[in-house]
Amino acid sequence: MPAAELSPLSAETLARLGRVATATLTTQLFKLGFRNTFLPGLRALNPGLRMVGEALTLRFVPGREDLATFDNITRPDYPQRAAIEACRPGQVLVVEGRGVESAAIGGDIYMTRLRVRGAAGCVVDGCVRDFASVQTLGLPVYARGAASPPHPARHLAVDWNVPIACSEVLVMPGDVLVGDADGVVCIPRHLADEVSRTAADLDELEAFVLEKIKAGAPVPGTYPPSEQTRKEYEAWRRGRG
Repeated sequence: MPAAELSPLSAETLARLGRVATATLTTQLFKLGFRNTFLPGLRALNPGLRMVGEALTLRFVPGREDLATFDNITRPDYPQRAAIEACRPGQVLVVEGRGVESAAIGGDIYMTRLRVRGAAGCVVDGCVRDFASVQTLGLPVYARGAASPPHPARHLAVDWNVPIACSEVLVMPGDVLVGDADGVVCIPRHLADEVSRTAADLDELEAFVLEKIKAGAPVPGTYPPSEQTRKEYEAWRRGRG
């Protein structure tokens, strides 16, 4: 399915999101009334890599023997291959794998192709194969774990660039996926600018609070900050420029 045209996110928004912890982002989204934005059950194959990018979605359904064949899945227009070849720089391939852990969605060949195309990462509600190799690619990948069987043993790709459920979270094409060592959060596209600003401010405040806690300050009055702590924080910010 062709990619929908969306206004590009600003470089400033992407830069802020690339610095802010997913814990802070989920807190800000919760304040806005969004309670189901964190994708549970997924682990970072390389926790040292951060990820931020726009969602390019791919949907799998349960495989069936007459359709999930090697002849079918190797066609150029097979949705899995079509999505990977359509991936633009800065996009994150987000895969609805239904939480299945007994077959792999892909491995080092497909992940390498995504990296070469400039993908910002890959998020799989399922498993990947060639686990150790994928960990060395330099591409942020999040999955439930490792599995050796090929995907047609359990899966059939049926569509791409459509709304999907990934770890029971709705992901729309163009939503913004942010990942760190804690996991992945999905930010609705229209909230990305606002959340990036408020989350960056909160991250800075919490850095100051952590300094005070390490120095022996009690939690009450420090977190959340009292009026006096707020004044100290503003002075701390000015001192940092």
